[in-house]
Amino acid sequence: MKTPKTQLKGIKPNNTPYRVLLIDDSNFIVKLLSMILTSEGFEIVDTASNGAQGLVKYKAYHETIDLVTLDITMPLSDGIETLKKILEFNPSAKVVMISTMGMEKVVRQCLMMGAKNFIVKPLERKKMLDCIVSVLEK
Repeated sequence: MKTPKTQLKGIKPNNTPYRVLLIDDSNFIVKLLSMILTSEGFEIVDTASNGAQGLVKYKAYHETIDLVTLDITMPLSDGIETLKKILEFNPSAKVVMISTMGMEKVVRQCLMMGAKNFIVKPLERKKMLDCIVSVLEK
């Protein structure tokens, strides 16, 4: 008897992948997020290494993006400013903030502004996937 295949977390009920934009200035974090998400069936639409670039890419792809991961501390335009601009452009955008430990006050500010959730570095695969899936299923 065969064991049923488990559904990949990155696949929508209509069998298409959830599409994600990654905005983070750390190449390591972008590669790690990409690896984890693509292994679960997500599609990485694009990446950006700062908030200004991320906003341009969000505006270009917003109609096909299901979720944005957004680092808080970045050059040119930080995550707080970028979140504000993304939500001004599209109030229903699903944005998950990424922060380091000890930034609780900033994370609370982002959640009050409209971020849907947050992930704390260092990234833990299960917690990160659970967080992202819970936001996408709301």
